[in-house]
Amino acid sequence: MVMAEQTADKEILEHIDRNELVELGKSLVRIPSPIGEETPVARWVAEYLKDLGFDVELQEVERGWFQTVATLKGSGGGRSIMFNGHLDSNPLAAGWTRNPYEPWVEGNRLHGAGIRNMKSGVASMIHAADAIRKSGVRLRGDIVVACVLAELQGGLGTKYLIDHGYKTDVAVVTEPYGAHHVVTKHGGMSKFSLHVKGRHPEGDDLTGVDAIPKMMKAIDAIYDTSLTHQPWEFQGLPWLKVGSIIGGRGEGYDLRSVSRNCDLCTAFIAVSTVPGMTAETIRADLEGTLDRLRREDPDFEYELVHPIERKFNTWIIDHPPMDMAVEEEIVQTLASCYKKVTGRDPKGVGRPPSDISARYGDDDAHLWLAGIPAPIYGPGGGSYGNDYSDIDEMVLCSQVLALTAVDICS
Repeated sequence: MVMAEQTADKEILEHIDRNELVELGKSLVRIPSPIGEETPVARWVAEYLKDLGFDVELQEVERGWFQTVATLKGSGGGRSIMFNGHLDSNPLAAGWTRNPYEPWVEGNRLHGAGIRNMKSGVASMIHAADAIRKSGVRLRGDIVVACVLAELQGGLGTKYLIDHGYKTDVAVVTEPYGAHHVVTKHGGMSKFSLHVKGRHPEGDDLTGVDAIPKMMKAIDAIYDTSLTHQPWEFQGLPWLKVGSIIGGRGEGYDLRSVSRNCDLCTAFIAVSTVPGMTAETIRADLEGTLDRLRREDPDFEYELVHPIERKFNTWIIDHPPMDMAVEEEIVQTLASCYKKVTGRDPKGVGRPPSDISARYGDDDAHLWLAGIPAPIYGPGGGSYGNDYSDIDEMVLCSQVLALTAVDICS
């Protein structure tokens, strides 16, 4: 039995092809998929997987907004596994000196828009499932390859596929925490819009109210807000960030009348959460701060909104924090398969590596809350402003994922 397993593993690993994997990553980069615009790349992935022989469903999560879920069917009677990765990419950072949608390789780095977060992980999980298919090794359980939308908007795509029948026994989310670490815990994310209103001069009121300086005072006060929480093992959490702000004239924030009062200023507040925190506890804390400002300044008028209005094309639902025990079987299987490939234990199991923040939410938490153990294991690389993925880690990730699927689904 052991000999047969070793033979199957060898046959599968022989079909992990570095060049093919890189070309798949490049193909994904060439199709821009910023937040809310995943449909073109979802359609491409659907055709790609269909041509390989997978059973493919192009899911319409909302009208005209699609994600791709593909299945490599097993013979029956075995456990199932989901590989989960998101197709949406962060907005482009400044500083690109080359076309970000024309990917290129320098040494061990594959560069291109969205490759780190997380088209490298998507490519690695697709390639892992396809290596099993190519090997001819037949598993009893299904492998589901979920290429989802809206992870960067809180995980709407993953929530949708769970609610529409894709509840595998276990899952692996290929976020870019690095292929030498298996991650089971990190913060969550909750986001709010804050609207501050101004007023134009009328009658004896020669100055009116400008919403921008009022917002500046509000932001300073928000950063000083103490968020209600229980201490957790991660230093620096909870964490609050005002990441975007816009102000102008009217509901559409018209920017052309720069010599007049801003009558509507909106800021967007992101809060990294720890277990026990909710949108309701955060709202209470923020409103406590804002109500104090209103008592001090009768001209301060605000509205705090959660969830953020859909017209802003940003956050939709919250990511809960994640805290899954490292003793879960899928976690130990990943670690064991990593050792099969490399001959050593992973550098870490549980916490993210020390050079990567634990403050951001991921779709593994939605899967875990649905009863699906779902650690993170994916290739790492650069940063938001230096978008590349480590090719060696992409290859290693594909190898470990493939062997993990064999162990789970046999």
